[in-house]
Amino acid sequence: MKIAILDDYQNVALSSADWSAVAKRADITVFNDHIDQVDALVARLLPFDVICVMRERTPLRRDIIERLPRLRFIASTGPRNISIDMAVAHERGILVANTGYRSTPTIELTWALILASARHLVGESNSIRAGGWQTSVGHELDGRILGVLGLGNVGGQVARIGRALGMKIIAWSQNLTAETAAAAGADLVTKDELFRRADIVTIHLILSERTRGLVGAAELALMKPTARLVNTSRGPIVDEQALIEVLRARAIAGAAVDVFDTEPLPARHPFRSLENVLATPHIGFVAEDLYRTFYGDAAAAIGAWIETQAPSP
Repeated sequence: MKIAILDDYQNVALSSADWSAVAKRADITVFNDHIDQVDALVARLLPFDVICVMRERTPLRRDIIERLPRLRFIASTGPRNISIDMAVAHERGILVANTGYRSTPTIELTWALILASARHLVGESNSIRAGGWQTSVGHELDGRILGVLGLGNVGGQVARIGRALGMKIIAWSQNLTAETAAAAGADLVTKDELFRRADIVTIHLILSERTRGLVGAAELALMKPTARLVNTSRGPIVDEQALIEVLRARAIAGAAVDVFDTEPLPARHPFRSLENVLATPHIGFVAEDLYRTFYGDAAAAIGAWIETQAPSP
């Protein structure tokens, strides 16, 4: 039995869980790099019976799965993974297991990005490292307006912290009601009103056909020149090129983004160089305790599945 653990960028998969029971019955290979070229990815995965994927880092589409005749089990971290073609997995009798999850790391990172962007923390830290001193004037959040797109498990908690900081909360999503918003301490507004009024717009929606491109040039044009956009959900919810153009024109104060259309981010992408962008490499869920949950549950699921397999003759 051969098992592949993909996209373990920090090389922590094996140390984050007890894989000893699995290792007794199978060979485990850990890959720390990312491959997005289909033929190269298929060539890498051909020898494996089991693939462990970290959320949506490597999509397992039909054109990939159909070329992996040995594949019988996929362990995916997190409760859902839209980048796995479940239909073809079912057709081929491939079992797919998911793991536990909690939103705490993403909520915390959202506020780290908001605060770091508003107070220019990266620039000021870089100034210190370069032998300099103060270079900018930050913005207070007390009394400002936090606009939350999506007031669910993540957005609701982001709003709660905003209230603790003295911010006024406004919110919108396609199915949000005034009663649900009020229960979260927010005022329900229209989408256009949210973009016009908010000092910070923060996105907490699931990527779907309804939300893809939901924030485009028209919405960005409504934002105040002092406002900031924060996205820790999924890159394609925002029209990336429209955001780049707005940032280049300095039509808004800045953006703090943890998610992108293409991940890893291409080497020459504008987000790597625009001065009014704070970009992090999709680390919203990259936290030690959650990784223990991810890889611990994955190891347990793989081990349980191996136990059900008849020994080789």
